[in-house]
Amino acid sequence: MPALIRKRVLGLFELAGVHPGGADPWDPRIHDERFHARVLSQGSLGLGESYMEGWWDVDSLDGLLTRLIGARLDKRVPGWLSLLDDLRAWLLNLQTARRARVVGKRHYDIGNDLFQRMLGRRLVYSCAYWRQADDLDAAQEAKLDLVCRKLGLRPGMRVLDIGCGWGEALQYAAQRYGITGVGVTISRAQARYARRLCDGLPIDIRLQDYRELDGLSADSRFDRVFSIGMFEHVGVRNYDTFFDVARRCLVDDPATGGGLFLLHCIGSNRSVTHTDPWIGRYIFPNSMLPSAAQIARAVEGRFVIEDWHGFGVDYDRTLQAWRDNIEAAWGELPDYDERFRRMWRFYLCASMAVFRTRRAQLWQLVLSPRGVPGGYASVR
Repeated sequence: MPALIRKRVLGLFELAGVHPGGADPWDPRIHDERFHARVLSQGSLGLGESYMEGWWDVDSLDGLLTRLIGARLDKRVPGWLSLLDDLRAWLLNLQTARRARVVGKRHYDIGNDLFQRMLGRRLVYSCAYWRQADDLDAAQEAKLDLVCRKLGLRPGMRVLDIGCGWGEALQYAAQRYGITGVGVTISRAQARYARRLCDGLPIDIRLQDYRELDGLSADSRFDRVFSIGMFEHVGVRNYDTFFDVARRCLVDDPATGGGLFLLHCIGSNRSVTHTDPWIGRYIFPNSMLPSAAQIARAVEGRFVIEDWHGFGVDYDRTLQAWRDNIEAAWGELPDYDERFRRMWRFYLCASMAVFRTRRAQLWQLVLSPRGVPGGYASVR
């Protein structure tokens, strides 16, 4: 039986042009023969966990994962946990207000020191915009400015950031465009940092779930709303609620078509209800990527889609920059052990592979409540 299992796994690798023990940089070196049975029974979970535990190594981890995903081996060997996740997502709302806070504690609160070393000068944990940029910091600033220009920000506007992270987008908008704003996050570490970052600016950072925004009082109405890299945590069962909240929080002026809402998120080529089992267990609990169809269904009757901009190829380059930063910084981060480092490396390289194979996209949507009179002028 072990010989048959090994033969089956090697046959699958062959489909991807991967040869364990071979000479190419994406050919893995297997240190533990239990690897074959674990991968065959658990799919991506077994592949990721066995790497974390040192059962195999490879010179080009992103190169290997790009070939495996490109050959769709994750679909050939989904693993039993993926089937269990299908059942859980069918029975339960995995992103209730209580469950949503899990990702804040288990991911965003793990340490600002880690994210500061990885993300560069600006703590912006989302895809950068490399159209005219040569380095990560310039590309992230270009992305923030792109958001501001798409929303047509002007001095005196009130702006809401749903999922404000470490506050960089609001700080940029306040300093460069003269806005006042409110940011909400469920991460205590992010909220503390964002308050310090925005100290002295007309920015209010709140430790709050987006569902707590009622949009009823004047204090909770805004000229513009944006959400950058947070929608992946909302879950399809809550999309209607999410867009209802954004709609209520926007000033509704029929003469101008109302305000504008910009949604920046990773997207999937197909509709799903949960994330990959390894990602869900170790990186982003209770997350999932929306499809274009799922977004369109939730937006229908709530917003007019003014613009839909995709630049997913920029995420591969962003992730490479993050990987290079963190690999150079591990010596300055003694609180993270070798298992964590291997886990983080697998996460970044798997993400590169997903975008490199175009299995995931990066979208920016500009939405208006009633339609911009005369039409919206797209910005790039």
